[in-house]
Amino acid sequence: MSRIGAKPIPIPSGVKIEVDGRTVRVEGPKGKLTTTLPIGIQARQENGILKAVRDSETDELKALWGLSRSLLANAVTGVAVGFAKELDIVGIGYRAQVEGGKINFALGYSHPVVFTIPEGIEIKIDKNTHIVVSGADKQLVGQTAATIRSFRKPDPYKQKGIRYTGEHLKKKAGKTGVT
Repeated sequence: MSRIGAKPIPIPSGVKIEVDGRTVRVEGPKGKLTTTLPIGIQARQENGILKAVRDSETDELKALWGLSRSLLANAVTGVAVGFAKELDIVGIGYRAQVEGGKINFALGYSHPVVFTIPEGIEIKIDKNTHIVVSGADKQLVGQTAATIRSFRKPDPYKQKGIRYTGEHLKKKAGKTGVT
């Protein structure tokens, strides 16, 4: 059985943590995050280390223990360093550009796709085809990147669409012509 919950979380310099019952507020150079822990799990801060502690030995609390520790660790890492996902737009005429708090995508549809950037997320676009989604909240960064990818998922036949940087696609053969 995994013992992720038992691992202590080192607190980097410049990060302040405030524990108020089940609510943990983490503040650092990249932003502020709040995490609510499940009933039966508490956070304890001592000597520059944050720990997730469970009240009893029930199976349900054992399962939530590791989850709670991971959520706390992601919050601490997010406000200290941040998280980023990179996407590439592949296809002739496919491009994106940031205008204010929105991104306009030209993805081969008859209309442009407009995406509003969520609060707490920073998006940079290089050469109109390389997108970097960054922020302090790991879940929000991943969800934003997945939403952007869903506008034009990679096509296995023509290899066009929006894909994560480094994502490998298996190319499928199209129909064979009659000889």
